[in-house]
Amino acid sequence: MEPHLRDLRYFVAVAEELHFTHAAEHLRIAQPTLSRQIRQLEDQLGVTLLDRDQRTVALTVAGKELLESARKLLAMWDETVARLTAAGETLRVGLQTAIGRGILAELEGVGGHKLEFHSTQWSDPTCGLASRESDLALVWLPMLDAERYEWRVLRAEPRWVVMPEAHPLAKAETVAFADLLDQPFIALPSEAGPQRDFWLAADSRGGRRPVVGAEASTAEENVEEIGLGRGLCLIAEENVPMYQWPGITARKTDLEPCELAIAWRADDDRATVRDFVALAAAG
Repeated sequence: MEPHLRDLRYFVAVAEELHFTHAAEHLRIAQPTLSRQIRQLEDQLGVTLLDRDQRTVALTVAGKELLESARKLLAMWDETVARLTAAGETLRVGLQTAIGRGILAELEGVGGHKLEFHSTQWSDPTCGLASRESDLALVWLPMLDAERYEWRVLRAEPRWVVMPEAHPLAKAETVAFADLLDQPFIALPSEAGPQRDFWLAADSRGGRRPVVGAEASTAEENVEEIGLGRGLCLIAEENVPMYQWPGITARKTDLEPCELAIAWRADDDRATVRDFVALAAAG
């Protein structure tokens, strides 16, 4: 009979602790079970690995040899398992609105990774990263709690303003944002954090507070509020088709572009996530 990897792990734990009780606590098994497995390992190998008496435990020459080899074997096995897990791992990708741009198809073709897309509310600017429902997220910058996340920009798009067709500025091909400062806007929920300010163009108002006519948590609510005349809203250029409803139109603005990024938790060191992001950003 050849030793199991489990028994090698047990031996390494005892060899590093040089104490059966402490090693058993670390392994979360009973101390008699651990002692029995070590004796079985010694019988299988035909050598004494540990000198022990009632007070001390010490490695024999054979034990020292096995410790070095066992550490290497276990490290190689753990690395292999990690790679196998990564190869079959499905990455969950959160997004807030229907994303066109062909970007979902592009991401699905990145490196053969398996992706599972799911929608989140606008009230969650991390698209499920904070709750760990998502491994990755397609988000509009800026990010909430930026120190907790990392990201790579995938697209930069002009910002457009959506308004009723009867609006006086609807005849212009491009609308100067300076002409919209006194207009009521539809805002994201307050939970959206810095994204709420960004889509109200707060940094382009010269310190003037935006007029908020209503709040919306979905694109459908946005359309409804605009149709009711409660305000205008800013959107990304590629989302304009989502707002092609009777009585509503969209015009390009002179604001700085918005940036669509793929984001992940800064403490997520999985190679699967990092490799996918590198390939997606390079594409």
